[in-house]
Amino acid sequence: MSLGFAQAVEGAAGALCVLASGSKGNCAVLVVPRTATTARRVILFDAGLSPSRTNGLLHARGIRSDEVDEIVFTHLDSDHCHSGWVNAIRPGSVTGAWRATLRIHRMHMGRAERMGLLYSKTAPFDEAFEAAPGVRIESVMLSHDDLGVAVFRCEINLPDRDSASFGYATDLGHVTNEMVDHLRGVDVLAIESNYCPVMQANSGRPAFLQKRIMGGAGHLSNEESAAAVGRIAPREHVVLLHLSQQCNEPAIAMGNHQRFIDEDAGRRCVISLQNEPTGWIPIRGDGQDRAPKVHVKQKQGGLFNATGARG
Repeated sequence: MSLGFAQAVEGAAGALCVLASGSKGNCAVLVVPRTATTARRVILFDAGLSPSRTNGLLHARGIRSDEVDEIVFTHLDSDHCHSGWVNAIRPGSVTGAWRATLRIHRMHMGRAERMGLLYSKTAPFDEAFEAAPGVRIESVMLSHDDLGVAVFRCEINLPDRDSASFGYATDLGHVTNEMVDHLRGVDVLAIESNYCPVMQANSGRPAFLQKRIMGGAGHLSNEESAAAVGRIAPREHVVLLHLSQQCNEPAIAMGNHQRFIDEDAGRRCVISLQNEPTGWIPIRGDGQDRAPKVHVKQKQGGLFNATGARG
């Protein structure tokens, strides 16, 4: 079974759940637990699902929509920013109780204006910012289509817990030294592992689409993702994002990342899926005990064992 929230967050600096990941919508939720001096904080990374679906998935995990403090966008493609958020976040909206601040990179602000996303609670960034007390997010920009994509490093420093960090990197045209240095040594790394080159070549997709995906400004292959993980050297979990449903399979992606899995050392791999959320993934710092071995049922997106098979 996968970890429930209470178990995942016990003693941890935070917990991550990927609600959905793929070409039909991407969204992950970070929950920073309540401490003696701070309230619980909820941050979304991307909002590529409709507000109603996002609300339903959060509600099933004990999170109200009005608890979401921030929505931090990597970029504004439709699978990362669903069009329904234009009205859901609008002041006075009757579509929900969303009160989140929208964090959008300055390079994307022109597109945000054209999309109708500029409200009083839209906050542009191009430098580090505090998403919540004790939660600092830094970004670097990488190539992806015309406007690029933000890659995030989130540092969590709570008063009564060890500091911890996680990285969030998706829709990467290619891996740069700057990105590797930016994410190096995070406790949890969420990174895209989009396609298998053989499946891509045999997909029957138009040549222009294959060139867009594989041409250095689209997505990472499984091999490119695994090479990046090896250089970044995350301390605990690796979460694989944005697997193509047509040109990838979880077992293939896992096979490429197999050499980095060491359950005895607490290093495990999590596959995120389009239609089923992962379990809660603890984000633990240097002084925190590693989570116990956990396996999931075959149909779930979640933790794999050291053989790459679902538990």
